[in-house]
Parts: sequence; structure tokens; C-alpha cells
Amino acid sequence: MTADTLVLIPGLLNDAELWARQVPMLDDLVDRIVIPDTTAHEDIRETAAQVLAETEGALAVAGLSMGGYVALEILRQAPDRIERLALIDTSARQDSEEQRRRRTGLIELADKGRFKGVTPRLLPMLVHRSRLEDAAVTRPIFDMAGRIGKDGFIRQQKAILSREDSRDLLSDIAVPTLVMCGRDDQLTPVELSEEMANGIPGASLHVVEACGHLPALERPQECGERMRSWLQA
Repeated sequence: MTADTLVLIPGLLNDAELWARQVPMLDDLVDRIVIPDTTAHEDIRETAAQVLAETEGALAVAGLSMGGYVALEILRQAPDRIERLALIDTSARQDSEEQRRRRTGLIELADKGRFKGVTPRLLPMLVHRSRLEDAAVTRPIFDMAGRIGKDGFIRQQKAILSREDSRDLLSDIAVPTLVMCGRDDQLTPVELSEEMANGIPGASLHVVEACGHLPALERPQECGERMRSWLQA
């Protein structure tokens, strides 16, 4: 089975711009590339079902952060349609109680009109310290958050809270799988990627050095090259 469609799923407060530098590096390997909207639903199952409804046939699915949660839910719903899987700066685990409280608090703040998107104060959680002043990296982050806006952010956060623990799926994954993570990711540390790679038979783990949570923006060439190899494997 060869995938005709590559699905690139953005993360929280991200849209298609997240993948803008990878698309021209990958589009010759597939018939089409689909970058779904992850802001329409408050349930991760509905987001995954939307992706499946908007595509046909065998899929190569790559997801970053929230996108990885959606990718795993797509696998849960339609394992026979997944031909390749890439899990980037994400986790197979549900949120801890502390993480759930933090998300719920952010939803409440946004509901009260205090949504601020991504601020300079939050950037150190997202990107490596060497890129905090790099406008080529930071400007897309601010722009994407602005486009997602308060309502989209709330729906995304509620969808993330609705996800199941996916560790039980890992041992049954039997397709070429790339697990990638920034070495200095503070949101989904390398240990979570190691857990997934160790749990998926034959998975390839690639750690991006001097990189935070967003290798697609921080290390676009390296990210694209690894994804290209994954599609050709």
C-alpha cells in the first residue's frame, strides 16, 4: 500500500504556516498534501473523523504536538488507512492532573476575554533560546496564534483535554514510523518521544539538536529531510 496523500497536522495555536517550509520539500513524493484545520471541534475524535472524511485512500500522517494527538486518534479510528506515521514533539500520554488544571485555567482566562495568544514571555517554552530574537521563527508563531484566535484556541484546548491515552496503541503500529523531537523541548520532553519510539516496533527516533518544540520552524531543513526519508523508507 502506497499513500497518495500526506496529511500534515498542525499543533496548538498553529495553522498551515507551520509546515510552509516542508511542503515544497515533500510534494514531489505524494499526489497531494492536506493540512487540516484543527480548530473546528471540541473533541479530538471529531477532529480525527473530519480528517478521515476529507481524505481518501491510504494516508501518510504527520502531526506535531496537538497534531500528534490527532494522528494517534486517526490511527485508532482507521488503522487500515494509515500507511506511514510521524509523531513530532508530541506524546502518547494523556495530560497529568497538573497539565489538565493548567489547560482548564487557560480556557477560563480566554473565556473571560484575556486570550493573549503567544506572547514574548511564552516563547522560551516553544523555541530554543538561540532563536528568541529570530524573526523568521518568531513572527510565524505570533501570526498563527493571531489567526487561530480566542475561540479556536478554546476549541483546540478542549479537544486536547478529550483525548485518550494512546500508549496501548503503540505496540500494534506496523507501519514505517518516525518519532522526532527537539532536544530542548520543554513542553513534550525527549523522554516522551523515547517512550513512543521504544513502544512502536521498528520506529525511528530522531532528536533535533539545539531545538525546542517546533522543529518545523526552528530547523526546517533538517525536519524536512527527515520527513522526506520517512516517506521514502
